[in-house]
Formats: sequence, C-alpha cells, structure tokens
Amino acid sequence: MRLPWPLLLPLGFALVVVASQFPTLSGGTAVLAAPLVVALAVIGLALAPRRVLAVDPWGAAAGLAAYLAYGAPTILSGRATFDGYIKLDDTATYLAMLDRVESHGRDLSGLAPSTYEATLHTSLAYGYPVGSFAPLGVAQRLLGIDAAWLWQPYLALLGGLLALALYALAGRVVPSRPLRAAVAFVAAQPAILYGYSLWGGIKELALALLLAVLAACVAPLVEDGPARAAIPLAAAAAAIVGVMSVGGAIWLALLLPALVLVVWRRGPAVAARAVAVFAVAGVAFAIPPIVAAFTWLHHSGAFTSGTEIGNLISPLRFVQLAGIWPNGDFRRSPHDLAPTHVLVGLVFVAGAGGLVWAWLRRSWELLLYAGGALLGAVVLFEVGSPWVAGKSLASASPAFVLLALAAAGGLAVAGRKIEAAVLAAAVVGGVAWSNVLAYREVWLAPRARLAELESIGKRYAGQGPALMTEFEPYGARHFLRRLDAEGTSELRRRLIPLRSNQPLQPLAYADIDRFRLDALEVYPTLVLRRSPVASRPPSEYRLVDRRHWYEVWQRRPGAQRILEHLPLGTETDPGAAPRCASVLRLASLAGVRRLVAAPRERVAVFPVSGSSFATRFHTTRGAYDVWVGGSFLGRVAAAVDGRRVGVARHQLEWTGQYVDLGSVRLRTGDHRLTLSLTSGGWRPGSRGVAPFPLGPVAVAPDTRVRLVSVSPSNAASLCGQRLDWVEAVA
Repeated sequence: MRLPWPLLLPLGFALVVVASQFPTLSGGTAVLAAPLVVALAVIGLALAPRRVLAVDPWGAAAGLAAYLAYGAPTILSGRATFDGYIKLDDTATYLAMLDRVESHGRDLSGLAPSTYEATLHTSLAYGYPVGSFAPLGVAQRLLGIDAAWLWQPYLALLGGLLALALYALAGRVVPSRPLRAAVAFVAAQPAILYGYSLWGGIKELALALLLAVLAACVAPLVEDGPARAAIPLAAAAAAIVGVMSVGGAIWLALLLPALVLVVWRRGPAVAARAVAVFAVAGVAFAIPPIVAAFTWLHHSGAFTSGTEIGNLISPLRFVQLAGIWPNGDFRRSPHDLAPTHVLVGLVFVAGAGGLVWAWLRRSWELLLYAGGALLGAVVLFEVGSPWVAGKSLASASPAFVLLALAAAGGLAVAGRKIEAAVLAAAVVGGVAWSNVLAYREVWLAPRARLAELESIGKRYAGQGPALMTEFEPYGARHFLRRLDAEGTSELRRRLIPLRSNQPLQPLAYADIDRFRLDALEVYPTLVLRRSPVASRPPSEYRLVDRRHWYEVWQRRPGAQRILEHLPLGTETDPGAAPRCASVLRLASLAGVRRLVAAPRERVAVFPVSGSSFATRFHTTRGAYDVWVGGSFLGRVAAAVDGRRVGVARHQLEWTGQYVDLGSVRLRTGDHRLTLSLTSGGWRPGSRGVAPFPLGPVAVAPDTRVRLVSVSPSNAASLCGQRLDWVEAVA
C-alpha cells in the first residue's frame, strides 16, 4: 500500500517506538534496539527508494518550521541545553531510565546502591512506560552523544513530525498546499502543548503526534486500501500503548467509529478481515508494554487521585484545550481573562464550523481525530487526576486549533475571504501571542555546569560511591551514575544524617560541615559545588580536581583516623575563632596525636534587594572572587570601583548555591561593589520570575585553604585564629 509522503516520517516514528521496545524485554538483548531500527530503515530504503525521496516540499516546510519553533528557546540561547530546568525534574528520571533501558532493559541486577539505582527501583522496576523516549535511546546509541543534550532536539523533532501528520490530516479540508502547510505549522503548537514542551513534556508531545498518526492511518481503510492497511493502524495504536501503557487505550476510542465507517463504505467482509489483521498485528506490536503493564498498573493509583497535581500549581482549566492561553506559564491564568475568553470562544465556535466543513469534504480521518481527541480529553479530565487531566488537554489540543483553521479554509473556499482572514488572524495571533510569552519565561538548564558533571562522571567512573551535598537531580540520577553517586537531599539508599541526627529535607542544601563525620566517611569521593562560603572537607580528603563549578575530593589512602571533627563558622561565614576550652578538650582526647585545623579568611557577604545593588567593603591587597547567590533569568553584571568583574546570563540554581562572576585584584583599602540585573530583550527566558531570589553577594579571597597541624601540647596556638574547623587525629 502507498501512504502519502507527509505520513511516512510520523508513521515511521510510531514503528520505531514499537520496534525499539522489543529488545528491552531481555537485559541481554537491550543493546540490539539501535541495530534493529537501523535494519528496518535499510530495508525500507531498499524496498522503496523513490518513494522515500518523493518529498512534498510544503509538508516538509511545515515540519521544519514546527521543529524550529519548538527548538527556538534552546537554539537561540546559543547552547546545547534543554528547557524546563528546576520547573520539573522528571527529565532527570527519564534520562536515568533511558540509560538503563538502552543497555540492560528493565534488568536492575548488579547495580550498586546509589541515587541512580534507587530512582530506577521506583520507576523502571515498576513497569513505567518507556515508549516515548525509547527512540531517543536509539539516537543516543547511534550518535554517541549524552541523551541530555539530545533531549530538546528530540522534543523539537516530535513537534515537527506532529506538523507533518496534521498536514496529512488536513488534505481534504485545505486543498491548497501552501495554506495547508501554514495551518499544520500553527496547529502543531497550541499553547498548552508548547508550554509542556518547555518543561520537558515528552509524553504529551509523543501522544499528540501518535493520535494524529492513528487518525490519518484510517483513511486507506475507509477508501480502497486492502485489509492489510490495518497494519499501520495497529502500529500507531501499539505505539500509543507503548507511550501511555494500557491505560492509554482510552485514546483508541476513535477506532470504533472508524470500524463503522469501514463497514458502511467497504462492507462487513472487508471490515472483518481488517479487524482480524488489526487484532493480530496490534497485540503483537504491543507485547512489550503489555508485559510491563502487569507491574505498572499496581503502582498507578496516583493517576486517578483527585489530589495529585504533580508540578501543577492547581488543576488546569478545560478551556485550555483551545490552544490559546496568553501567559508565560500555562499553569497560571492570564492577567486579563477577557481577551482570552474571546479567543477561546472563537476557537470552539470555529472548531464546530470546522467539523461541518470536514463532514462536507468527507474528511473522515479529521472527524475521527477530533472526536477521539475530545472524548479522551473529556474522560481523563473527569476521571483522571489533575496531573493526568493536564497532560490529556495538552495532547488533544492540536485537534481544536486544526479544526478552527480548517473552518477558515472553508470560508476561503466559499469566497468569504475577508471573514476567513479575520478568523485565521485571530487564531494564529492568539497561538503566537501565547507562545511568545512562554518563550520569554522559559527556564533553560545551565549547560556549562551540567557538562562539568558529565565530564566528572566519565573521568572518575568506578571510583565511588560518591556524595553530592547539593540537590542536583541531573547529577545524582544521571551524569554521575557511573560513580554510584548519592545526593544528600535526593532519593538514596544510605542514611546521611546531619550532625543533629536529622536527615536533610528534600530539595535542600547543607554545607559539608553540617553532616556527621561517620556518614561522610562512607564515600571515598565527594563531588562538591564550589562556593565562597563552603567549608573544606575533613582532613582525610584531598582535592584532586578543581573546576569552575565543582571540586572533586577523594579520601587519601592511609589517612590518619579522625577522632573528632569540630566545625566552626556559620552558613554565611565559614570561619570563626574557636573557644580555647573546646580546642584544649580536643587535645586531651585519648589517643590524639595531632590537631589539624583549616585557617579561613573572612568572606564579605551582603544581602541583595531588587535588581540593583551597591555597597562598600574593605580588603587587604590580593585577588578576590565576586559571587552572587540565587537565580536570575536576565543579565547580571558586577563591577568593583567602576571596573567590570564579570557578567552572567540566565543562570538557574537550586537553593543555597552561588555563581562565580569573576576575579579582580584589589589594593588594601575601601572599595565600591555594584551589581545590576537587566531583563527583557529577545533572548529566551528574558522575562519571568526566577525560582529563587537573587542574592546574597559575596566577596571572597581567591586562596585555597591550607591545613595546619600542631601537637596536642601546642593546642593553645590555635586559640584566637579564624578557622574553618579543628580536628583531633590519631
């Protein structure tokens, strides 16, 4: 059978989703997923090379334009990064699952205790559906690039394929190919779906694409295709189950009216043969997700809980299905709802007109697509959790933008070109308005910092277990997986208590000095975030790698045993003078041979209020680093005495972390420090509110901490000195 060219790539994606899951049924065959997909591609090229090259230029233009629209925030940032950092950390879990699935399937045997291992045992081991990112695993294998840097191109690819599928669906209602390309381009990026993509919404995009493919594959059966035309339909249906597990079968409801259409148009005999082919092929294609579902369904209760909102602020509104929502964050209501309601109402009214136009043009596939999308969205909105309801609205929303623009096409065909132009302008303008606002509030991941973690994970692989004291899910769950890393405020296997014997709260940060020494000593490697106010690790650890963002410390072979570690200082000043009584007590401990201390110079820390800041501080002669805490979406610049120290742009940080803006050499005396934050402009994420407020600002001496060692009899010499900590060692 022959499919229209615009449908080849989207349907090919559905087949890749299906095929790439079969090798993962066994840990020993998981690595064969990429060779299997390559083999299928080679067979396809060999069987029909001319068909593959028969490109529809307008369909290709629609797909490429949608790809660029979805990729715009990352592309225009100038960095190979990904969207949605901090806003949603599910992507870190997906990357962990993706790494394991592509190499060992769902087999978790042989993994050492770590955050990576614990994450997999709460997701992959439960049969979590992997169909949406299994093709990305194939691409990662072929390209040899870490999946984190392929994530956003992959999401953009899904958006481009969605435009191609919508272009194929709109063939009967918009005969003009240039206009159809424009319609498909706009319909492929409704506001709620675009918003989900900006925080890593991979399943929403994959489902939206596969729903359009499923509906488009009905056309050959309804027209004059043979019964085996049900095989592509089965592949699309199985891919939906692979993405959403068997619970996603609600979206297959559009197949029931499709069967009625086949009986009406082709007769019961053809319909019976098609049903038989579909049943056999569909069950065969869906074996991997069906096998996984036996485990997954026992752990999916949260998907029907009325209180499960996930990372939403509150349940979304059903009217967001219209694809227009002019707010930078789709989780919040627009500031002025009046124009939003007008545009939303216009989309729904025009969508009804689009249904009439599709009926008159006998575009059965478009009618089935709209009906199936609406039914799935309504059912899941009513019976699913708010978290699932939001996803269903996003995946179904392209259908309503497409119908509204189809109505404009119908008006144009009827000669009412002015009305058609006004309607199209309103819909296109509403979608563009919404997505421009979302583009300006996107949260981009810090490429340079995460790339350091990737490099550290490769350089020190096998030298774990390692510990991270900051909350960085992409580090502990993904980039440092070969180090068997654990995060102190992450999912983990070992207890890492504070000195108060209490665990660190989830998502929180604590300085290395706040943890119990015996808990730290379990880890031969520490991967610590550089900070002007961070303490030096205990003396048994030595610095082996110092980079811009991170330091790697490892326990020295044969290091002297620490009898007691006495921390000093505060969260904003790591140094303080110890009480003599405390120092002398350490010197009197049984078995003590030496006292080891870490001298620490004073760090000047200033709170920041607003977008600009100025203060005076006093220094001695030397080199100093200027640091700023918190997060910022615009451009931050620091200057000392009018001389620029450094500039940083769009830096998102978890709580408690600092960004090094640069170094400056100063003379002894008073100096003036200024800091300014500039937002706005055309860059992605140029507006919006950062997750954590800007500040404080710190000016710290650019020196490394050197240890001093004294005998117990000379312990009094440490009294009155500014120290990070004091230890009694045997």
